[in-house]
Amino acid sequence: MSEQAVETPALDRYECRACGYVYEPEKGDDKHDIPSGTLFTDLPVNWRCPVCSAKKTAFTNIGPAGTASGFKENLGFGLGVNKLTPGQKNILIFGALALAFLFFISLYGLQ
Repeated sequence: MSEQAVETPALDRYECRACGYVYEPEKGDDKHDIPSGTLFTDLPVNWRCPVCSAKKTAFTNIGPAGTASGFKENLGFGLGVNKLTPGQKNILIFGALALAFLFFISLYGLQ
């Protein structure tokens, strides 16, 4: 007997267009006693944004956490940088700044 793969729904995050609050299913909503792991589609109809009290219809899907930001058709451009996640982009930017600072400081060692 073969095991069938169990399909798990993507834990997409939803952002409030009014205030910018992001509902993350991994965290849930402590203010309204929503347990972690609750999908946005499973929230009650009368659920509102914990920050600005906007209705559920004011939220837009921004995808799962840790994915590349932007439109999918643009991910192939930008020398591969568009495929980086926001965390990877931060490491690239601040790492380059730290390296440039070290090079600058190393110039004082030249005499």
